[in-house]
Amino acid sequence: MANTFYGKLAIAALLCVGFALLINAQDKPVTDVCLGCICEAISGCNRTATCTGGICGLFRITWPYWADGGKQTLNGESPESESAYANCVNDPYCAADTIQNYMTKYAQDCNGDSQVDCYDYAAIHKLGGYGCKGELGYNYLNTLSNCLSLFQG
Repeated sequence: MANTFYGKLAIAALLCVGFALLINAQDKPVTDVCLGCICEAISGCNRTATCTGGICGLFRITWPYWADGGKQTLNGESPESESAYANCVNDPYCAADTIQNYMTKYAQDCNGDSQVDCYDYAAIHKLGGYGCKGELGYNYLNTLSNCLSLFQG
């Protein structure tokens, strides 16, 4: 049973990392692998995720997060458009750009290990720029750790 779970996790993580590699996050704070693993941890990289309870897309981004990330938009849409937020964060590329901008703004050592790495970015993503020292929860942290161990090394 555990082997089946880890097999499915590995396949899902490969797909997510493959997706993140397509984003081509050059000269940005969050690596492609980290983006893919955050995606896996936060939503299982569920591409069908839209908006539920003010949280949208496969990265589960809120409106304030999107605003702090620079109000990225698609195809020249005005950031003031009523649909700009949902259109962006439901698009994987626009959502990834939002995350990169958010992390540029809030990057910090959240876990006290004297470095800013994917664990810190994952904490910032889930808990916010001012709350990242809080508890991440077992499932989120475990999924993130398993994903990172598969693709870093």
